[in-house]
Amino acid sequence: MAAPEVVEEESPQSRRREHRGWFWYDWADSAFQTTVLTVFLGPYLTAVATTAAGGEEGFVAFLGLDLRPKAYFTALVTISVLLQIVTMPIVGALADHTGRKKQIMGFLAYLGAAATLGFYFVSGDRYLLGGWLFLLANVAFGGARVTYDSFLPQIAEAGERDDVSSRGWAFGYLGGGLLLAVNLALYLSGGIDEGLAVRISLASAGLWWAIFAIIPMLRLRNRPGYAHDATVSRAVSGSVRQLGRTIADLRRYPRTLLFLVAYLLYNDGVQTVISFSSTYAEHELGLGKSTQIGAILMVQFVAFGGALLLGRLALRYGTKRTVLGSLVIWTAVVGVAYFLQKGAAIQFFAIAFFIAIVLGGTQALSRSLYSLVIPPGREAEYFSLYQISDKGSAFLGSLVLTLALQVTDSYRTAIVSLIVFFVIGFVLLVIVDLPRAIREAGNEVPDHI
Repeated sequence: MAAPEVVEEESPQSRRREHRGWFWYDWADSAFQTTVLTVFLGPYLTAVATTAAGGEEGFVAFLGLDLRPKAYFTALVTISVLLQIVTMPIVGALADHTGRKKQIMGFLAYLGAAATLGFYFVSGDRYLLGGWLFLLANVAFGGARVTYDSFLPQIAEAGERDDVSSRGWAFGYLGGGLLLAVNLALYLSGGIDEGLAVRISLASAGLWWAIFAIIPMLRLRNRPGYAHDATVSRAVSGSVRQLGRTIADLRRYPRTLLFLVAYLLYNDGVQTVISFSSTYAEHELGLGKSTQIGAILMVQFVAFGGALLLGRLALRYGTKRTVLGSLVIWTAVVGVAYFLQKGAAIQFFAIAFFIAIVLGGTQALSRSLYSLVIPPGREAEYFSLYQISDKGSAFLGSLVLTLALQVTDSYRTAIVSLIVFFVIGFVLLVIVDLPRAIREAGNEVPDHI
Protein backbone atom coordinates (compact mmCIF):
# COMPACT_ATOMS: atom_id res chain seq x y z
CA MET A 1 0.00 0.00 0.00
CA ALA A 2 1.39 3.38 -0.97
CA ALA A 3 2.18 5.86 1.76
CA PRO A 4 -0.43 8.51 2.44
CA GLU A 5 0.26 12.09 1.55
CA VAL A 6 2.29 14.03 4.09
CA VAL A 7 0.45 16.92 5.71
CA GLU A 8 2.14 20.27 5.54
CA GLU A 9 2.27 22.51 8.57
CA GLU A 10 -1.27 23.73 9.04
CA SER A 11 -2.10 27.41 8.85
CA PRO A 12 -5.47 28.98 9.74
CA GLN A 13 -6.09 29.45 6.01
CA SER A 14 -5.45 25.78 5.19
CA ARG A 15 -7.69 24.67 8.07
CA ARG A 16 -10.53 26.89 6.85
CA ARG A 17 -10.08 25.44 3.37
CA GLU A 18 -10.46 21.95 4.81
CA HIS A 19 -13.50 23.08 6.82
CA ARG A 20 -15.23 24.24 3.64
CA GLY A 21 -14.33 21.04 1.81
CA TRP A 22 -15.58 18.95 4.73
CA PHE A 23 -18.93 20.79 4.71
CA TRP A 24 -19.49 19.80 1.08
CA TYR A 25 -19.49 16.09 1.85
CA ASP A 26 -22.47 16.55 4.16
CA TRP A 27 -24.16 18.44 1.30
CA ALA A 28 -23.31 15.55 -1.04
CA ASP A 29 -24.49 12.50 0.91
CA SER A 30 -27.52 14.11 2.57
CA ALA A 31 -29.31 13.65 -0.76
CA PHE A 32 -29.21 9.89 -0.15
CA GLN A 33 -30.66 10.38 3.32
CA THR A 34 -33.55 12.61 2.24
CA THR A 35 -34.50 11.61 -1.31
CA VAL A 36 -33.74 7.87 -1.04
CA LEU A 37 -34.19 6.81 2.59
CA THR A 38 -36.78 9.28 3.83
CA VAL A 39 -39.17 9.71 0.89
CA PHE A 40 -38.95 7.64 -2.28
CA LEU A 41 -37.27 4.23 -2.01
CA GLY A 42 -39.41 2.52 0.64
CA PRO A 43 -42.82 2.94 -1.06
CA TYR A 44 -41.37 2.36 -4.54
CA LEU A 45 -39.46 -0.82 -3.69
CA THR A 46 -42.53 -2.11 -1.85
CA ALA A 47 -44.58 -1.57 -5.03
CA VAL A 48 -41.94 -3.38 -7.14
CA ALA A 49 -41.94 -6.31 -4.68
CA THR A 50 -45.75 -6.39 -4.80
CA THR A 51 -45.63 -6.68 -8.60
CA ALA A 52 -43.09 -9.50 -8.35
CA ALA A 53 -45.24 -11.31 -5.75
CA GLY A 54 -48.36 -11.05 -7.89
CA GLY A 55 -50.17 -8.95 -5.29
CA GLU A 56 -50.05 -7.97 -1.63
CA GLU A 57 -50.96 -11.47 -0.47
CA GLY A 58 -47.99 -13.07 -2.24
CA PHE A 59 -44.38 -13.48 -1.11
CA VAL A 60 -40.93 -12.63 -2.46
CA ALA A 61 -37.70 -14.46 -1.71
CA PHE A 62 -34.53 -12.76 -0.52
CA LEU A 63 -31.50 -14.38 1.16
CA GLY A 64 -33.52 -17.48 1.94
CA LEU A 65 -36.39 -15.51 3.46
CA ASP A 66 -39.98 -15.56 2.20
CA LEU A 67 -41.23 -12.02 2.76
CA ARG A 68 -44.52 -10.26 2.26
CA PRO A 69 -44.04 -7.29 -0.09
CA LYS A 70 -44.93 -4.81 2.66
CA ALA A 71 -42.15 -6.29 4.84
CA TYR A 72 -39.50 -6.35 2.10
CA PHE A 73 -38.07 -2.87 2.56
CA THR A 74 -38.05 -3.02 6.37
CA ALA A 75 -36.22 -6.36 6.14
CA LEU A 76 -33.65 -4.75 3.84
CA VAL A 77 -33.14 -1.91 6.31
CA THR A 78 -32.62 -4.40 9.14
CA ILE A 79 -30.11 -6.44 7.12
CA SER A 80 -28.23 -3.34 5.99
CA VAL A 81 -27.97 -2.04 9.56
CA LEU A 82 -26.56 -5.39 10.72
CA LEU A 83 -24.02 -5.24 7.89
CA GLN A 84 -23.13 -1.67 8.88
CA ILE A 85 -22.55 -2.75 12.47
CA VAL A 86 -20.11 -5.41 11.22
CA THR A 87 -18.30 -3.33 8.60
CA MET A 88 -18.10 0.17 10.12
CA PRO A 89 -15.64 -0.71 12.92
CA ILE A 90 -13.38 -2.42 10.37
CA VAL A 91 -13.56 0.63 8.09
CA GLY A 92 -12.74 2.90 11.02
CA ALA A 93 -9.78 0.82 12.17
CA LEU A 94 -8.46 0.54 8.62
CA ALA A 95 -8.70 4.32 8.13
CA ASP A 96 -6.74 5.04 11.30
CA HIS A 97 -4.30 2.18 10.79
CA THR A 98 -3.29 3.19 7.26
CA GLY A 99 -3.73 6.95 7.43
CA ARG A 100 -5.64 6.87 4.12
CA LYS A 101 -8.95 8.28 5.32
CA LYS A 102 -9.59 10.38 2.23
CA GLN A 103 -9.10 7.47 -0.18
CA ILE A 104 -11.27 5.14 1.92
CA MET A 105 -14.02 7.75 2.22
CA GLY A 106 -13.84 8.45 -1.52
CA PHE A 107 -14.02 4.76 -2.46
CA LEU A 108 -17.06 4.16 -0.26
CA ALA A 109 -18.75 7.39 -1.34
CA TYR A 110 -18.47 6.54 -5.03
CA LEU A 111 -19.44 2.93 -4.43
CA GLY A 112 -22.61 4.18 -2.70
CA ALA A 113 -23.26 6.80 -5.36
CA ALA A 114 -22.90 4.22 -8.17
CA ALA A 115 -25.32 1.86 -6.43
CA THR A 116 -27.79 4.73 -5.96
CA LEU A 117 -27.54 5.63 -9.66
CA GLY A 118 -28.43 2.00 -10.35
CA PHE A 119 -31.91 2.49 -8.86
CA TYR A 120 -32.88 3.99 -12.23
CA PHE A 121 -32.92 0.45 -13.62
CA VAL A 122 -35.20 -0.94 -10.89
CA SER A 123 -38.60 -1.27 -12.51
CA GLY A 124 -41.27 -3.87 -13.18
CA ASP A 125 -40.57 -6.88 -10.96
CA ARG A 126 -36.82 -6.25 -10.40
CA TYR A 127 -37.10 -6.26 -6.64
CA LEU A 128 -33.90 -8.31 -6.24
CA LEU A 129 -31.86 -5.72 -8.14
CA GLY A 130 -33.33 -3.00 -5.94
CA GLY A 131 -32.59 -4.99 -2.78
CA TRP A 132 -28.94 -5.67 -3.57
CA LEU A 133 -28.36 -2.09 -4.71
CA PHE A 134 -29.86 -0.79 -1.47
CA LEU A 135 -27.68 -3.04 0.71
CA LEU A 136 -24.57 -1.91 -1.16
CA ALA A 137 -25.54 1.78 -1.08
CA ASN A 138 -26.53 1.88 2.59
CA VAL A 139 -23.48 -0.04 3.82
CA ALA A 140 -21.20 2.24 1.77
CA PHE A 141 -23.08 5.28 3.10
CA GLY A 142 -22.45 4.22 6.70
CA GLY A 143 -18.78 3.43 6.14
CA ALA A 144 -18.11 6.73 4.39
CA ARG A 145 -19.85 8.55 7.25
CA VAL A 146 -17.43 6.99 9.76
CA THR A 147 -14.41 8.38 7.95
CA TYR A 148 -16.15 11.71 7.30
CA ASP A 149 -16.96 12.25 10.99
CA SER A 150 -13.46 11.22 12.02
CA PHE A 151 -11.96 14.16 10.09
CA LEU A 152 -13.61 16.63 12.53
CA PRO A 153 -11.05 16.44 15.38
CA GLN A 154 -8.21 16.59 12.84
CA ILE A 155 -9.33 19.67 10.92
CA ALA A 156 -10.78 21.71 13.83
CA GLU A 157 -9.26 22.82 17.12
CA ALA A 158 -11.12 21.90 20.30
CA GLY A 159 -12.61 25.37 20.73
CA GLU A 160 -14.01 25.57 17.20
CA ARG A 161 -15.49 22.09 16.77
CA ASP A 162 -19.01 23.05 17.86
CA ASP A 163 -19.13 25.72 15.16
CA VAL A 164 -17.56 23.53 12.46
CA SER A 165 -19.76 20.53 13.28
CA SER A 166 -22.91 22.68 13.33
CA ARG A 167 -22.06 24.33 10.02
CA GLY A 168 -21.46 20.96 8.41
CA TRP A 169 -24.76 19.57 9.65
CA ALA A 170 -26.61 22.72 8.57
CA PHE A 171 -25.04 22.59 5.12
CA GLY A 172 -26.17 18.99 4.80
CA TYR A 173 -29.78 19.86 5.60
CA LEU A 174 -29.70 22.60 3.00
CA GLY A 175 -28.27 20.36 0.27
CA GLY A 176 -30.56 17.44 0.99
CA GLY A 177 -33.56 19.76 1.17
CA LEU A 178 -32.81 21.46 -2.15
CA LEU A 179 -32.56 18.22 -4.13
CA LEU A 180 -35.63 16.81 -2.39
CA ALA A 181 -37.62 19.94 -3.32
CA VAL A 182 -36.62 19.55 -6.98
CA ASN A 183 -37.51 15.85 -6.96
CA LEU A 184 -40.86 16.42 -5.27
CA ALA A 185 -41.68 19.10 -7.87
CA LEU A 186 -40.92 16.56 -10.61
CA TYR A 187 -42.95 13.85 -8.87
CA LEU A 188 -46.00 16.05 -8.21
CA SER A 189 -45.99 17.77 -11.61
CA GLY A 190 -47.72 14.89 -13.34
CA GLY A 191 -45.76 15.59 -16.49
CA ILE A 192 -44.19 12.13 -16.65
CA ASP A 193 -45.05 8.62 -15.50
CA GLU A 194 -44.97 8.30 -11.70
CA GLY A 195 -42.61 5.33 -11.72
CA LEU A 196 -40.20 7.08 -14.07
CA ALA A 197 -40.29 10.20 -11.87
CA VAL A 198 -39.34 8.11 -8.84
CA ARG A 199 -36.49 6.37 -10.70
CA ILE A 200 -35.14 9.71 -11.92
CA SER A 201 -35.36 11.10 -8.38
CA LEU A 202 -33.53 8.11 -6.89
CA ALA A 203 -30.78 8.25 -9.53
CA SER A 204 -30.42 12.01 -9.09
CA ALA A 205 -29.39 11.41 -5.45
CA GLY A 206 -26.53 9.20 -6.65
CA LEU A 207 -25.45 11.78 -9.22
CA TRP A 208 -25.63 14.57 -6.63
CA TRP A 209 -23.58 12.48 -4.19
CA ALA A 210 -20.91 11.74 -6.81
CA ILE A 211 -20.57 15.29 -8.15
CA PHE A 212 -20.33 17.14 -4.84
CA ALA A 213 -18.07 14.53 -3.22
CA ILE A 214 -15.38 15.78 -5.59
CA ILE A 215 -14.92 18.94 -3.49
CA PRO A 216 -13.95 17.23 -0.20
CA MET A 217 -11.76 14.81 -2.14
CA LEU A 218 -9.78 17.80 -3.40
CA ARG A 219 -9.60 19.72 -0.13
CA LEU A 220 -9.28 17.18 2.70
CA ARG A 221 -5.83 15.86 3.59
CA ASN A 222 -4.65 12.64 5.16
CA ARG A 223 -2.76 12.49 8.43
CA PRO A 224 -0.16 9.80 9.19
CA GLY A 225 -1.61 6.48 10.35
CA TYR A 226 -0.20 3.56 12.29
CA ALA A 227 1.09 1.50 9.35
CA HIS A 228 1.17 3.60 6.21
CA ASP A 229 3.88 1.41 4.66
CA ALA A 230 2.02 -1.88 5.15
CA THR A 231 0.59 -4.10 2.44
CA VAL A 232 -3.17 -4.22 2.03
CA SER A 233 -3.49 -7.63 3.70
CA ARG A 234 -1.31 -6.60 6.65
CA ALA A 235 -3.21 -3.33 6.98
CA VAL A 236 -6.55 -5.14 7.11
CA SER A 237 -5.38 -7.76 9.62
CA GLY A 238 -3.72 -5.06 11.73
CA SER A 239 -6.90 -3.00 11.60
CA VAL A 240 -9.01 -5.88 12.88
CA ARG A 241 -6.59 -6.45 15.77
CA GLN A 242 -6.61 -2.74 16.53
CA LEU A 243 -10.43 -2.77 16.59
CA GLY A 244 -10.32 -5.40 19.32
CA ARG A 245 -7.92 -3.25 21.30
CA THR A 246 -10.18 -0.22 20.83
CA ILE A 247 -13.20 -2.01 22.25
CA ALA A 248 -11.13 -3.29 25.16
CA ASP A 249 -9.68 0.19 25.71
CA LEU A 250 -13.14 1.62 26.33
CA ARG A 251 -12.76 0.31 29.88
CA ARG A 252 -9.96 2.85 30.31
CA TYR A 253 -12.36 5.65 29.38
CA PRO A 254 -15.48 5.04 31.51
CA ARG A 255 -16.75 8.61 31.07
CA THR A 256 -16.44 8.31 27.29
CA LEU A 257 -18.45 5.10 27.50
CA LEU A 258 -21.07 6.78 29.69
CA PHE A 259 -21.39 9.61 27.17
CA LEU A 260 -21.78 7.03 24.39
CA VAL A 261 -24.60 5.32 26.32
CA ALA A 262 -26.30 8.67 26.98
CA TYR A 263 -26.06 9.52 23.27
CA LEU A 264 -27.41 6.10 22.28
CA LEU A 265 -30.49 6.66 24.42
CA TYR A 266 -31.43 10.23 23.56
CA ASN A 267 -30.49 9.77 19.90
CA ASP A 268 -32.72 6.71 19.90
CA GLY A 269 -35.55 9.02 20.90
CA VAL A 270 -34.62 11.50 18.15
CA GLN A 271 -34.44 8.87 15.40
CA THR A 272 -37.63 7.08 16.49
CA VAL A 273 -39.65 10.31 16.66
CA ILE A 274 -38.52 11.19 13.12
CA SER A 275 -39.23 7.72 11.68
CA PHE A 276 -42.61 7.43 13.48
CA SER A 277 -43.85 10.94 12.67
CA SER A 278 -45.33 10.08 9.25
CA THR A 279 -47.15 7.04 10.65
CA TYR A 280 -48.50 9.13 13.53
CA ALA A 281 -49.59 11.92 11.17
CA GLU A 282 -51.39 9.55 8.81
CA HIS A 283 -53.00 6.98 11.11
CA GLU A 284 -53.66 9.01 14.27
CA LEU A 285 -54.05 12.58 13.02
CA GLY A 286 -55.56 11.73 9.63
CA LEU A 287 -53.22 14.02 7.69
CA GLY A 288 -52.60 13.43 4.00
CA LYS A 289 -49.39 12.91 2.02
CA SER A 290 -49.24 16.53 0.88
CA THR A 291 -49.15 17.70 4.52
CA GLN A 292 -46.47 15.16 5.38
CA ILE A 293 -44.33 16.10 2.38
CA GLY A 294 -44.69 19.79 3.22
CA ALA A 295 -43.58 19.11 6.79
CA ILE A 296 -40.56 17.11 5.60
CA LEU A 297 -39.44 19.98 3.37
CA MET A 298 -39.98 22.54 6.10
CA VAL A 299 -37.91 20.48 8.56
CA GLN A 300 -35.01 20.33 6.11
CA PHE A 301 -34.76 24.08 5.67
CA VAL A 302 -35.59 25.12 9.25
CA ALA A 303 -33.05 22.57 10.55
CA PHE A 304 -30.41 24.44 8.54
CA GLY A 305 -30.98 27.54 10.66
CA GLY A 306 -31.54 25.50 13.82
CA ALA A 307 -28.14 23.82 13.59
CA LEU A 308 -26.42 27.20 13.20
CA LEU A 309 -28.47 28.68 16.05
CA LEU A 310 -27.59 25.92 18.52
CA GLY A 311 -23.96 26.19 17.47
CA ARG A 312 -24.00 29.87 18.47
CA LEU A 313 -25.80 29.09 21.73
CA ALA A 314 -23.14 26.49 22.55
CA LEU A 315 -20.42 29.13 22.24
CA ARG A 316 -22.30 31.40 24.62
CA TYR A 317 -23.82 29.03 27.17
CA GLY A 318 -21.69 25.89 26.82
CA THR A 319 -22.06 22.82 24.62
CA LYS A 320 -23.32 20.47 27.30
CA ARG A 321 -25.93 22.94 28.55
CA THR A 322 -27.14 23.54 25.00
CA VAL A 323 -27.56 19.81 24.33
CA LEU A 324 -29.36 19.38 27.66
CA GLY A 325 -31.65 22.29 26.75
CA SER A 326 -32.41 20.68 23.39
CA LEU A 327 -33.39 17.45 25.19
CA VAL A 328 -35.84 19.43 27.32
CA ILE A 329 -37.42 20.75 24.12
CA TRP A 330 -37.56 17.23 22.63
CA THR A 331 -39.34 16.00 25.78
CA ALA A 332 -41.84 18.86 25.60
CA VAL A 333 -42.49 18.30 21.89
CA VAL A 334 -43.21 14.59 22.37
CA GLY A 335 -45.48 15.38 25.32
CA VAL A 336 -47.43 17.98 23.34
CA ALA A 337 -47.74 15.58 20.37
CA TYR A 338 -50.00 13.42 22.55
CA PHE A 339 -52.62 16.21 22.58
CA LEU A 340 -52.64 17.13 18.86
CA GLN A 341 -56.12 17.21 17.38
CA LYS A 342 -57.15 15.09 14.41
CA GLY A 343 -56.83 16.89 11.10
CA ALA A 344 -54.98 19.83 12.69
CA ALA A 345 -52.31 20.39 10.05
CA ILE A 346 -51.24 23.72 11.57
CA GLN A 347 -50.56 22.04 14.93
CA PHE A 348 -48.52 19.33 13.17
CA PHE A 349 -46.47 21.95 11.32
CA ALA A 350 -45.84 23.78 14.60
CA ILE A 351 -44.54 20.61 16.23
CA ALA A 352 -42.39 19.90 13.16
CA PHE A 353 -40.97 23.44 13.36
CA PHE A 354 -39.77 22.99 16.95
CA ILE A 355 -38.33 19.57 16.06
CA ALA A 356 -36.42 21.17 13.19
CA ILE A 357 -34.94 23.83 15.46
CA VAL A 358 -33.30 21.29 17.77
CA LEU A 359 -32.82 18.38 15.33
CA GLY A 360 -29.57 19.36 13.62
CA GLY A 361 -28.11 21.08 16.67
CA THR A 362 -28.61 18.08 18.95
CA GLN A 363 -26.79 15.83 16.51
CA ALA A 364 -24.06 18.28 15.51
CA LEU A 365 -23.16 19.26 19.09
CA SER A 366 -23.21 15.63 20.22
CA ARG A 367 -20.72 14.81 17.46
CA SER A 368 -18.55 17.71 18.58
CA LEU A 369 -18.64 16.59 22.23
CA TYR A 370 -17.78 13.03 21.29
CA SER A 371 -14.77 14.20 19.27
CA LEU A 372 -13.35 15.67 22.48
CA VAL A 373 -13.64 12.53 24.62
CA ILE A 374 -11.82 10.12 22.26
CA PRO A 375 -8.02 9.66 22.09
CA PRO A 376 -6.17 11.48 19.28
CA GLY A 377 -5.01 9.38 16.34
CA ARG A 378 -7.83 6.85 16.67
CA GLU A 379 -10.73 9.02 15.59
CA ALA A 380 -12.15 6.72 12.90
CA GLU A 381 -12.10 3.68 15.19
CA TYR A 382 -14.01 5.51 17.90
CA PHE A 383 -16.39 7.18 15.44
CA SER A 384 -17.26 3.73 14.10
CA LEU A 385 -18.54 2.92 17.61
CA TYR A 386 -20.41 6.24 17.58
CA GLN A 387 -22.05 5.34 14.27
CA ILE A 388 -22.95 1.89 15.61
CA SER A 389 -24.69 3.61 18.52
CA ASP A 390 -26.49 5.75 15.96
CA LYS A 391 -27.59 2.83 13.77
CA GLY A 392 -28.16 0.27 16.52
CA SER A 393 -30.25 2.56 18.66
CA ALA A 394 -33.17 2.27 16.22
CA PHE A 395 -33.82 -1.21 17.59
CA LEU A 396 -34.64 0.04 21.10
CA GLY A 397 -37.04 2.73 19.91
CA SER A 398 -38.83 0.31 17.59
CA LEU A 399 -39.12 -2.19 20.42
CA VAL A 400 -40.68 0.38 22.78
CA LEU A 401 -43.13 1.50 20.08
CA THR A 402 -44.06 -2.11 19.29
CA LEU A 403 -44.70 -2.93 22.96
CA ALA A 404 -46.73 0.25 23.50
CA LEU A 405 -48.89 -0.39 20.45
CA GLN A 406 -49.31 -4.06 21.35
CA VAL A 407 -50.37 -3.35 24.94
CA THR A 408 -52.42 -0.16 24.50
CA ASP A 409 -53.41 -0.19 20.80
CA SER A 410 -52.88 3.59 20.91
CA TYR A 411 -50.62 5.67 18.68
CA ARG A 412 -50.79 8.50 21.21
CA THR A 413 -49.53 6.31 24.05
CA ALA A 414 -46.83 4.96 21.74
CA ILE A 415 -45.50 8.41 20.85
CA VAL A 416 -45.48 9.64 24.44
CA SER A 417 -43.66 6.49 25.59
CA LEU A 418 -40.57 7.80 23.79
CA ILE A 419 -40.12 10.44 26.49
CA VAL A 420 -38.23 7.83 28.52
CA PHE A 421 -35.30 7.98 26.09
CA PHE A 422 -34.91 11.74 26.45
CA VAL A 423 -35.26 11.68 30.23
CA ILE A 424 -32.74 8.88 30.84
CA GLY A 425 -30.37 10.33 28.22
CA PHE A 426 -30.64 13.72 29.93
CA VAL A 427 -29.83 12.26 33.35
CA LEU A 428 -26.82 10.30 32.07
CA LEU A 429 -25.45 13.32 30.23
CA VAL A 430 -25.79 15.41 33.41
CA ILE A 431 -23.76 12.77 35.27
CA VAL A 432 -20.90 12.72 32.72
CA ASP A 433 -17.93 14.79 33.94
CA LEU A 434 -16.99 16.07 30.49
CA PRO A 435 -13.86 18.08 31.43
CA ARG A 436 -12.42 15.02 33.15
CA ALA A 437 -13.42 12.76 30.23
CA ILE A 438 -11.67 15.14 27.80
CA ARG A 439 -8.49 15.24 29.87
CA GLU A 440 -8.47 11.45 30.29
CA ALA A 441 -8.64 11.10 26.51
CA GLY A 442 -5.61 13.37 26.20
CA ASN A 443 -7.36 16.38 24.69
CA GLU A 444 -7.59 20.08 25.47
CA VAL A 445 -10.69 21.24 27.38
CA PRO A 446 -12.34 24.14 25.50
CA ASP A 447 -13.59 27.13 27.48
CA HIS A 448 -17.25 26.75 26.52
CA ILE A 449 -17.72 23.03 27.23
